[in-house]
Amino acid sequence: MEKSVYSFNDISLVLSHPKVGKCTITGKGVGSISIARANDVTQHDVAADGSVMASKIVTKNGTMALALQQTSSAHKWMKKWYSYLLTAPTNQWAETSAVLSSPSTGETINISGISPQKAADAAYQQAGQQVTWNLMAIKIEG
Repeated sequence: MEKSVYSFNDISLVLSHPKVGKCTITGKGVGSISIARANDVTQHDVAADGSVMASKIVTKNGTMALALQQTSSAHKWMKKWYSYLLTAPTNQWAETSAVLSSPSTGETINISGISPQKAADAAYQQAGQQVTWNLMAIKIEG
């Protein structure tokens, strides 16, 4: 019987911005990393006679959600990155890129044109929490 093993600790996400630097996320202080494509890549048009025309739509934009512990180094980097982007020249807004590597699934996902949807919401209570950074990406490949 073939065995299959997965560990979130094997996942790495490297975020990079030319002016802010790099942040390597390897599972420490991370709850989850989600990547979602924003659009369908096919569309069907049905004529009155029932014939179907399929359209291939080349679109690669989407979203990322990073759930991070509020005291993690990744969250601190995200806050620094976000603050920089708010005051930076407009041409810096979507200069962030990322590479997600998952050895157990053999996937490498390249993401470019990343910008924040908004700052992560903050929660303060008896126990520490995770905060979620919702990001938008111009191109997700892989």
